[in-house]
Amino acid sequence: MNRAVAGLILCVLSGPVLAQEASYRLNPGDTLDISVWKEEGMQRQTLVLPDGMISFPLAGHLMAAGKTPQEVQGDLVARIKEFIPDPQITVTVLGTTGNRIYVVGQVNNPGEFPVSHRIDVMQALSLARGLTPFGDENDIKILRRDRVTGKEQALSFDYSAVKNGEDLETNIQLESGDVVVVPD
Repeated sequence: MNRAVAGLILCVLSGPVLAQEASYRLNPGDTLDISVWKEEGMQRQTLVLPDGMISFPLAGHLMAAGKTPQEVQGDLVARIKEFIPDPQITVTVLGTTGNRIYVVGQVNNPGEFPVSHRIDVMQALSLARGLTPFGDENDIKILRRDRVTGKEQALSFDYSAVKNGEDLETNIQLESGDVVVVPD
């Protein structure tokens, strides 16, 4: 089992879940380990498919993308309890390769960045090795598509203000699929 993401073991039934971990939403490309306690043969590592679905014995296909591991756990319990009374299910995130952000435009290293933890706009710009001398610090946009409606929105980010300790509330945490655009 890949322990690089050990901090993201999310649905342990016998202990508290950290607030930051509990808010992680699954993405296509993420890898899950799902097991049913005391049920041999009911443990699977599964990939969240590009359409957001997963498959599990007795539960069939169900939507996982956009949900927390706890929500997927609840969906699995609801589907399996018909076959196994009071199932104790654990959903563990093994890999978050589906969690990607993009930085484009006037940065030194534009591209796609897989991230294993939550990052904000300043951290994303750091991953892209900062702005080029031609980058417009005052007109950076974050493009975000709503997972439910598909509607895209543009959020403003003023790099020069944030680097001076102002407008810090605009240094938002990015979500998977966000695109940071640095114009010239």
